[in-house]
Amino acid sequence: MEDIKRQGNASDHLANERTFLAWVRTSIGIMAFGFVVVKFSLFVKQISLLLGKETVIQQTGYSGILGIVLVAVGMVTSVLSYMRYKQSEGQLNSGNYRHSSLLITVLTSFILLVSILLIVYLFKSI
Repeated sequence: MEDIKRQGNASDHLANERTFLAWVRTSIGIMAFGFVVVKFSLFVKQISLLLGKETVIQQTGYSGILGIVLVAVGMVTSVLSYMRYKQSEGQLNSGNYRHSSLLITVLTSFILLVSILLIVYLFKSI
């Protein structure tokens, strides 16, 4: 990785802030998706009670767990993005910025894993 040996100017700091805000939007999106997954599971249970049936759709209980995990991952993403924002801010102030793609790699890997699990879950439920 190449070091940049100049102190960050206003546009660098604004770019850092925009990146942080994009990560915040991403974390909110992940948490919202988790919330929807949990609420949809509860909605299916309520519909089955209204129809007087024990279960309308065969439920394995994974949707509640998956939803909670997604909300937790959104929270962790928010915390990690704040830590990265502060780290970048310090590097810009000291004139020694080093790029890191660790957060991007970890989040992309998690999204890939969740996508695979959702595909497997959906194939088993049809």
